[in-house]
Amino acid sequence: MLIEIKSLTKKYNSFVAADHINLSIKSGEIFGLLGPNGAGKTTTLMMLSTLLKPTTGTAIVNGFDIIKEPSQVRKSIGMVFQEPSSDELLTGYENLKLHTMMFGVPANLREQRIKEGLELVGLTAEKNQLVKKYSGGMRRRLELARGLSHHPKIIFLDEPTLGLDPNAREQIWAYIKKLVKKENVTIIITTHYMDEADRLCDRIAIIDRGKIVAIDSPENLKRKIGGDIIQLKFKGERNLNSLKKLKFVKKIDKFENGAALTVSDASKHLQEILKVIGTVESVEMRTPTLNDVFLHYTGKEYHQNGESPEGGFFEKAMTYRARSK
Repeated sequence: MLIEIKSLTKKYNSFVAADHINLSIKSGEIFGLLGPNGAGKTTTLMMLSTLLKPTTGTAIVNGFDIIKEPSQVRKSIGMVFQEPSSDELLTGYENLKLHTMMFGVPANLREQRIKEGLELVGLTAEKNQLVKKYSGGMRRRLELARGLSHHPKIIFLDEPTLGLDPNAREQIWAYIKKLVKKENVTIIITTHYMDEADRLCDRIAIIDRGKIVAIDSPENLKRKIGGDIIQLKFKGERNLNSLKKLKFVKKIDKFENGAALTVSDASKHLQEILKVIGTVESVEMRTPTLNDVFLHYTGKEYHQNGESPEGGFFEKAMTYRARSK
């Protein structure tokens, strides 16, 4: 395994941000971290990247202990922050050159690494443009190239497509898959887009209240829920106890102005359910999605409005650094 997380824990006084996390991530894997606000995703990434020291436990990243060998860990990883971090007053080429110098890439290899990175993300023609003239999608692609330019084994992507339009998101997904295939890197990604996690990730860990509550491939996670989903919307409070007595209703997740039912053979039993529940505003029948998985394990709906309620990795890292001075 390329990453072995061993009982990794972070406490802030009585608050436990990460609670004895154990996890193995394979080489060449795209691994997703999903969780509600304050679940511990960002805390976990900060510990893995050596920006935050664990209270207890440790992790081995590319063969190096995050506590005993932090400098070796940093050489093994690349970062793409949620917030843009490229210098707008430099060109794309100059940003990559600065990065390779900072990471100690030998002088005789820098130009080749820069050339490879620009070609990989399709920015060769725009390499001499100032970054401030780049579109949002171009900036994300540049930062992917920058994170890869020192040939890390692992890349952390914090909300890589946040705020991008659908076309730009599709492009970034394609480049991420290309990175893994061509460069044999391992990707650890946090995202608030369920379709992104479904399309990209080989496996997903759902974190809630500092603990991993589920881990598997997207397909297996959806399959484990079992049955179909009937989503009901209604006004006011409803007593759902009568639904719980129906043998074909396997689970009920209640939310504001509605409920999601996990049902065996939904089309066969829909009329009986409506007869029991009474008048509803709307009914939706579908197969399980990752959002249903998330709701199933956490009891919360996942926010996909393009805003990260937890705050970005870059923002958290800078706050931690400021407090540490």
